[in-house]
Amino acid sequence: MRRFSGRLRSALIIGIQGIRARKTRTLLSIVSLFLGVLAVVVVQAGAEAANKAALANIELMMGKDGTVQMWVPDEKHALSLTLDTLKGRTDAVGTLGTSATIGEPGVNPVNPGGGPFDQPGEYGPMGGGQFYCDTRGYCKEVPQQQQAEQPPVGAAIELGLTGFTGDIRPFRPYKLTSGKWLDFSGPPSLAPRIVVNKVAAKGFARYQIPAEMRIRGAIANPTPHIIGVVDDGQDRPMAYVRADELTNWVPTTTAGTFGGMEILRTQEATDVEQILKRRLLADGLTNDQFSSMVIQSKKEIEGQLAMFRLIFLGIAGLVLLIGVAGILNVGLATVGERVEEFALRRAVGTPRSLLAGIVLAETLLTGLFTAAAAIGVASLCLKIVSRVLAGRAAFLADMEFPWQAGVAGILAGLIAGLLGGLIPAIRAARIPIATVMRA
Repeated sequence: MRRFSGRLRSALIIGIQGIRARKTRTLLSIVSLFLGVLAVVVVQAGAEAANKAALANIELMMGKDGTVQMWVPDEKHALSLTLDTLKGRTDAVGTLGTSATIGEPGVNPVNPGGGPFDQPGEYGPMGGGQFYCDTRGYCKEVPQQQQAEQPPVGAAIELGLTGFTGDIRPFRPYKLTSGKWLDFSGPPSLAPRIVVNKVAAKGFARYQIPAEMRIRGAIANPTPHIIGVVDDGQDRPMAYVRADELTNWVPTTTAGTFGGMEILRTQEATDVEQILKRRLLADGLTNDQFSSMVIQSKKEIEGQLAMFRLIFLGIAGLVLLIGVAGILNVGLATVGERVEEFALRRAVGTPRSLLAGIVLAETLLTGLFTAAAAIGVASLCLKIVSRVLAGRAAFLADMEFPWQAGVAGILAGLIAGLLGGLIPAIRAARIPIATVMRA
């Protein structure tokens, strides 16, 4: 082990001396290899950025992988039976969705249909026309005649309103940015406590909105209390409330108000589904009216991204092979010029393995230098791109250079140095001692 360690140290020292003695050829090798290593680094960094962009909101929108998702229709007594079944459960949460308008009565909201606030030309009074969007996000333009009959735009905001039977965050990890989350431990309040998302918070900060909430199908207009702001991955204003506080004002017997209920549960909470199915079937529903599935969206997207990454890494590998060919040519030319030197080393007792190690050390060090240059350039480009495009893509705002790209660049440089120096190293090790006699 000590002998091998000594030879390795000698190979590295002589290799560094060889690089210093032939700076021009080392620079040519780095130039020929740079684009290939840079391509590998860029592909890996781009794959990590795409992975972050695709998965940034997938758990917020769909739910964590492995969560069982169920759907119960708004028919007969299905919603009230479901709320009663989920009461007090922490391993299963139901969601009721509707829409609400907060602000002055008798006016059009500043964002008709509950659309975003910063998309001029698409929603409400900022554009040339008016659009109506339903709770599923489908929008259509309001005819000009109906626009003339619409009330004037006033200090009101329309948003989506979702009621939870319990804490949704174990299933959809909403990120609390300010204030506090909904508290499900105490009795429901007659004044609904709501948590708004970042889009809605921007609207409330921009406009002076009175605290009066009108909910479709409500028996009266409650006064909400905003207690917190969350990042939920949505691009439209949303508000979240306890389901029992919501149903104080909107009875579940009001037809068409909620459209149904989504249920998220753990895979272990099978009794929830069994009890609920029995109660719904007894109420007159049929098996085909409610369904369940296991969420696997993150796994599916990761599989697709992995396939695209392999494709682009294959293309980058072809570019890297061109660099390997360049460093191979330089290495063969260098060995040809150093035939007498290697023969003399063999004559004084230098082992063949050490001669091969000297050549490999030079090419491997060249590969490492190239990788360092490529990583530095890629990191600088990523900082520039993130600053320029941070306003268009939020995930780029805090995007750091991924360590996976750095590791990929170092491995690409080492592999290229190994492949490019292997043949010259074998040729150097086979130089006969008699060659020194011809010098």
